[in-house]
Parts: sequence; C-alpha cells; structure tokens
Amino acid sequence: MKAETDGTDQAVGIGAPRRRPVQRRSLERYERLLDASAGLLDEVGAGALTTKEVAQRAQVPIGTLYQFFSGKESLLAALAARNLDRYLDRLARRIDADHPQGVAGFADLAVEEFVAMKRTVPGFGQVDFGLVDRIPAEGSEPGDHEHLLDAELDNNEAVAVRLRGLGGAMFGSEDVPLTLRVALECADAVLKLAFRIDPDGDPTMIAECKRLLRCYLADRPTA
Repeated sequence: MKAETDGTDQAVGIGAPRRRPVQRRSLERYERLLDASAGLLDEVGAGALTTKEVAQRAQVPIGTLYQFFSGKESLLAALAARNLDRYLDRLARRIDADHPQGVAGFADLAVEEFVAMKRTVPGFGQVDFGLVDRIPAEGSEPGDHEHLLDAELDNNEAVAVRLRGLGGAMFGSEDVPLTLRVALECADAVLKLAFRIDPDGDPTMIAECKRLLRCYLADRPTA
C-alpha cells in the first residue's frame, strides 16, 4: 500500500469498510482495529462482538472506528478480506517454493495453508473468509453474512474466483469457477468437521479432505 498518500481503496462487500486508509498513521489504527476484532472473536465469538469493545481493545476512540467502519458487519467484512489476502499470499509462496504437480498438488497446498491459518491466526476460527458459523451480525440483513467479500458473489464464489486467478495455467476450463466453488463447499464442510473433532484439526479428516478435492478436481471439465 502507499503509506504516504491521501485517498482510499473502496471495498466491494455488502459490509465493506467506509474507507481503507493509506496514510501510515491511519493504516496503523485500521490494522489495530482488525487485530483487536480477531482477538475478541476468539474470546467472545462473533455474536457477542461489539464495536465498543473492539475500540477499547485497540486503544482507539470509537469515533475513529466509525470513520473506517459502519459497524460490526463492516469490521467482519474487512477481517475476512484481510484473511483472504493473507491466505492467498501464503499459498502463492508455497506454490513458488514447492512447485506442485497439477491440480492435485495445488489442492493439497490449499488445504495445508488453510489448516495452518486455522491453527495459528487469531479469530480465524470464527471468521475465515466469512462467518464460520454463518450467524448474521446484529443489524445485518438476512444473507449479508454470505457477501462479506463481494456484494454480488457469495463468499465461496468470491474465493473461487481468486483461487482461479492464482492457479493460472493449472485450470483451463470455463467451468472452473463453478468447479472450485463446489470444491470449496465440500472442503468447508469436511474441515469444519475436522476442527469439531479436534481443536487442532483431526488429521484423518484433513487427509480425507485432500483426497476428496484431488478426486473431484481431477474429474473437472476440460477445455
């Protein structure tokens, strides 16, 4: 980001921030608010999270919070977007380092990086790329929580589009966004089960998730 310039980057989700700061001081406060949200999510959950508590934890005036965010939904949307950006960055680094063989290798790395973030990133168990338990935030409309990343696409569809771009030449069919969306829905269900069984993620279920994705993606339509 350009730390010393004025102006903002506009987000596109339904709960998108009012603005994203680019000046260094404002950006630092913005990130502190997201860090505070993530920490509180682990302590109280998405349903009990309040903007007042977030501002207090971040040591930021509540008025500053509302300069950036319209409310709780907006905070969650920004956190989900940050999580996705960081996930894709981690996955890109793994791809560059490991040179996966085709879609199966890509799927394995995608699962591994998601699991690693689930284990280590604050708040990720409550909000990864959307609300994990799909409980609408107070004051939101039904379905808003499914569009934290994009006003038009639901969360998994938005993630699928980003993964399609990262996978590049590994995916060649026009049907790939749909294929990836279905794969994400399946992986989401299996990995939720893995972390219900074991707080660190049940290894057997994680391995089954990889196997499911390999089989499904290997059978995808070809161009």
